[in-house]
Amino acid sequence: MKKITAENIPMIREDLCTETDDSGGVVIIMHNSGIFDRLAQRLLGKPKVSHIHLDETGSFVWRCIDGSSISDIGERVKARFGSGAEPVYGRLLMFFETLRECGFVEIK
Repeated sequence: MKKITAENIPMIREDLCTETDDSGGVVIIMHNSGIFDRLAQRLLGKPKVSHIHLDETGSFVWRCIDGSSISDIGERVKARFGSGAEPVYGRLLMFFETLRECGFVEIK
């Protein structure tokens, strides 16, 4: 898998469902429908649908995924959260790597 850089453009997977929770945060709806998921549902009681709640920063970043580069998103994060977001780019790259590994975004 190719390393993510600040010049990459994240894109939300088109078939992914999201909603907003009561506090305005983003909730990613993940349907657990693979063969291993079905086994885990039967044997371990894993749910058929998982709800992944993003925190304030994650929700803000998610809403910035609009065709902008990670570098541009980083500038918006700095403007919104100031020094509390530092180190912005290291955190963003790690966040997008996690989103990619989970299959929530594609990196262009």
